[in-house]
Amino acid sequence: MDIEKIDIKHDTLVKTISKVENREVSRAGMYTTHQCSQTRQKKLIRKSVKCFDSHKSVTQKSHHNDHLRLRSNEKPFKCSVCNKSFTKKSTLNVHLRSHNNERPFKCSVCCKLFTQKSHLNVHLRLHNNEKPFKCSVCNKSFTHKSSLNVHLGLHNNEKPFKCSVCCISFTQKSHLNVHLRSHYNDKPFECSLCYESFNRKDHLNTHLRLHNNEKPFECSICSKSFTHKRSINVHLRLHNNNNEKPFKCSVCHKSFNRSDHLNIHSRLHDIQKPFKCSLCSKSFYRKDHLKIHLRLHNNEKPL
Repeated sequence: MDIEKIDIKHDTLVKTISKVENREVSRAGMYTTHQCSQTRQKKLIRKSVKCFDSHKSVTQKSHHNDHLRLRSNEKPFKCSVCNKSFTKKSTLNVHLRSHNNERPFKCSVCCKLFTQKSHLNVHLRLHNNEKPFKCSVCNKSFTHKSSLNVHLGLHNNEKPFKCSVCCISFTQKSHLNVHLRSHYNDKPFECSLCYESFNRKDHLNTHLRLHNNEKPFECSICSKSFTHKRSINVHLRLHNNNNEKPFKCSVCHKSFNRSDHLNIHSRLHDIQKPFKCSLCSKSFYRKDHLKIHLRLHNNEKPL
């Protein structure tokens, strides 16, 4: 027997579900009676109920409730540790693994652990070099859909995440969050060896290479090694011996051999001064200028 699909508004559907819970079978409800040809007994057959607004079909009461919560943005399941709320209890259970450091899903290749199987599946694409998400503009491919979405923003010059302090815009919210740490001097990543703190985890990882004397970036011409990738890029330009400055200002056309130097220069045109003194509120477009200024407050002689 084909499962019957019916369109029904939410208020009527909720009443119908309540009747089913009380074993009151309704013709327009979640169940219908069906005469079994084998046993000659009447059975309750679950119907598929179609959401009137979104046109999605659900066959279980629990699934329907989840669906309604998504549409109403209702999040009744709250984490007792951090108070974050969720639409589904199963999502809360997965979230709790992060607090308990539970990572039951292990990569068979590199042994990395994950809290969710879906995260493991995405991770395995890296090992298999799978990049199923392709840019329709330049045909560049990506492992993650989120990476493709960010990339498309670059084509459209979209930077929807704006800093409320200095008005610099970013393509990703995570980049904005990291940037905000610089305004509030938030450095949550601490080196366990020398206790120096960093506002980004990758900066801490790079710093640890200094302690371990790791220099993974080797010049293919002279075999000199470097701790940072940007250092080898600058070094390679010396081999080219042509005063290469590939980073050009779009306003005044001045060229630079490093992208970070161009970024600093661009602030002059935009009058962006993201580094603010906490004592007198004076602002600077370079962090090292702020440090020099702070020495004046501390009665230190500038170097």
